Amino acid sequence: MYWSGDAGKIMKKKINIQLITVLALAMIITVTASMLLFYNIFKNQVYDDIKAYTHIIQALDPKFWESEENKAYLEEDGLRITLIKANGSVEYDSSADQQGMENHRDRPEIQKALKNGKGAAVRRSNTNSIHTFYYAERMENGEILRVGKDSENIFQIMENTVALVVVLVLVILLFCGILSHYFTRRLLLPIEKLAAHPDEARQDQIYEEIAPFVQTIREQHINILDHARMRQEFTANVSHELKTPLTAISGYAELIENGMAGEKDAKRFAREIHVSSDRLLTLINDILKLSELDDGEQEFDTELVDLYEAAQNCLDMMEVQASKQGVELCLRGESCVISANRNLIDELLYNLCSNGVRYNNRGGMVAVTVAQRQGRPLLIVKDTGIGIPKEHQERIFERFYRVDKGRSKESGGTGLGLAIVKHIVAQYHAEMELESEPGKGTEIRILF
Repeated sequence: MYWSGDAGKIMKKKINIQLITVLALAMIITVTASMLLFYNIFKNQVYDDIKAYTHIIQALDPKFWESEENKAYLEEDGLRITLIKANGSVEYDSSADQQGMENHRDRPEIQKALKNGKGAAVRRSNTNSIHTFYYAERMENGEILRVGKDSENIFQIMENTVALVVVLVLVILLFCGILSHYFTRRLLLPIEKLAAHPDEARQDQIYEEIAPFVQTIREQHINILDHARMRQEFTANVSHELKTPLTAISGYAELIENGMAGEKDAKRFAREIHVSSDRLLTLINDILKLSELDDGEQEFDTELVDLYEAAQNCLDMMEVQASKQGVELCLRGESCVISANRNLIDELLYNLCSNGVRYNNRGGMVAVTVAQRQGRPLLIVKDTGIGIPKEHQERIFERFYRVDKGRSKESGGTGLGLAIVKHIVAQYHAEMELESEPGKGTEIRILF
């Protein structure tokens, strides 16, 4: 896994922006909610005040609050007293001439007072931004006493504090931005350390929540390193394996070209050139096959393939090679049909049987069995050859890995056969088991 400095900076920037955005939204919601709450408290306080005024005024002699002197006091305090008859006509108003006033019966606070004994309402003036709070109460004689109080609206009340609120918001945003930057660095620090040195990160320095993720990263890192190592080894091995037959071909051809070989030697050199050429072609074909199997996007045509029939064809083709080695070929079992690519199955069978013949002893046997195990096709290739020591069994499916390097090259092996087998088995999600003992032979079982 690679984590560049630019990627870390971009992630930090994104986290900071998201945190500050969330903070800004939270502050907007908080300020709005606070204003609404403040207005609601303010409104209730005003209603409580004018309700108290109403009770006091109701207890006073009307002549007291109708005097011109007291009217001035009422106007100075923003209070308005209105006396309304049961039919809605205005009998008295401290702020206007009642003679020209319209009927108040349809006013919300008057309707509530007539119905419930008391009512309240707030109205905004059409000519200014003043809000007037009204409280009306029905008296014993059936008339309605209404007290009104003028007040600025909530926005005008907040207007004086806007500068303070803006400064406070900016300070909070700046402070939270610094905190966000600090905590973002602390949050990403273990991840950055892990990205830079995945093998050195201690378990106690990793967040518990991302421990599975970290474990996956470590496994992927190990796999990447292993894959890189295998590719490097593969490249080196390919170069070496190609160099050997090419050197032989070049050397023998040069001897013949310079006339340094007699007729007898020329035939022997030509035979060696032919052997090396065949080995080179076989090696190239195996490398191309592995490259094809390595391509995860490569799709292979499938058809119904009879394993027993394919095994019979493979053994027929290898009869001459087996006879030269003094190895007997044997086929057992029954017909089993699978859906697969015929060429890949032929390649699988050829590599298994070829290995069985190549690493066998004279008078030995290679037995192929096709059967069913719990309703699944089973292929078994067993030989009586030299066998594979325990310490080599896990590595024989690696590319160019040879247990007996000298014997493998003498018999024409490329060291890629079992690697191809492994890829084909993986292609069909089959299960492969190996059982081998030095001097007694090897058995490979593939369950499709």
